[in-house]
Amino acid sequence: QVQLVESGGGLVQPGGSLRLTCAASGSGFSLYAMGWFRQAPEKQRELVATITSRTSTNYAESVKGRFTISRDKNTVYLQMNTLKPEDTAVYYCNLKSGPFDTWDRNWGQGTQVTVAS
Repeated sequence: QVQLVESGGGLVQPGGSLRLTCAASGSGFSLYAMGWFRQAPEKQRELVATITSRTSTNYAESVKGRFTISRDKNTVYLQMNTLKPEDTAVYYCNLKSGPFDTWDRNWGQGTQVTVAS
């Protein structure tokens, strides 16, 4: 079972930056891909960015050019620049063990990001 622990959230002004970190631990999983999701109040969780073991990345249109996902072993990062109020959400990470797998059923507690002046 995998454990995911996110950190790095906080309150930031519009235009500011934050760097989120997620560490994966446990057993019985591989790290084919890792991803960041977010969920704003009364909205569905959405996929923000993904990175594969070959460092191929993908981003939601709303964050392209502002967010950068990276990884180092069992840790995935999300560098968020030029933050906007609409980026306010709880951010979660997750992983896939294989190219045809779904995202893991276990989620971490998330980290709150609030963008406000």
